[in-house]
Amino acid sequence: MIKSQMQSEIQKVLENLPESVLQDVLDFLNELQNQSSDKTALTNNLSQILLEDKELLEKLAQ
Repeated sequence: MIKSQMQSEIQKVLENLPESVLQDVLDFLNELQNQSSDKTALTNNLSQILLEDKELLEKLAQ
């Protein structure tokens, strides 16, 4: 997917988000913009792990 396609898809998602979430998304994007590429990669990896293990984490929390 090229950059303009990704931006278009992101815009579509943003248009459907509730207003209460938009500030969090903006804060997250600003943090990403200010991070080094190594730290960004680390953040992406951690996010992927958490998404994949969401069910397990929910079970552990109970």
